[in-house]
Amino acid sequence: MSKVSKSENVPEKMKPLFDAIISLTDEVCKKHLNEEYATLAHHATAALARKRPSPLLQGKANTWACGIVYALGFVNFLFDKSQEPYMNATDLCKAFGVSASTGSAKSRIVRDKLDMVQMAPNWCLPSNLEDNPLAWHVMVNGFIVDARSLPLEIQEEAHRKGLIPYVPGKK
Repeated sequence: MSKVSKSENVPEKMKPLFDAIISLTDEVCKKHLNEEYATLAHHATAALARKRPSPLLQGKANTWACGIVYALGFVNFLFDKSQEPYMNATDLCKAFGVSASTGSAKSRIVRDKLDMVQMAPNWCLPSNLEDNPLAWHVMVNGFIVDARSLPLEIQEEAHRKGLIPYVPGKK
């Protein structure tokens, strides 16, 4: 999985569209989800705005806003009642004024463009990262191991190389 930029820098030409989309995602995330979803939506929107050509140029801001949050919800199991926060897909789409089929279709485009899969560490809510096994698996001498069980020096090196999100031995 490729490293994702956490930057909100976007080309000047894309700035108005970026601002329109994140104002919608911020509103829905504040009302129904949480700050972590809002922050990830900013990063995802910026990443899409930097694509050449940007898919955001095709379609309406509210459909992209819905697709982005829907995709993040897919990655983080938002639609699973056992998770917190929880919201069903139909209600999420209604919050953006979009049909469920449109929200799902835009979500698919977002996931494809940003290489999002369920539990993808790059798109995982920070509060769920510690429990996400994909964030901690590294290969050592041909074996996949949980980095949290490795000596501190190896954890530090894995973090320096961007293989794990933080050094768990120092937490």
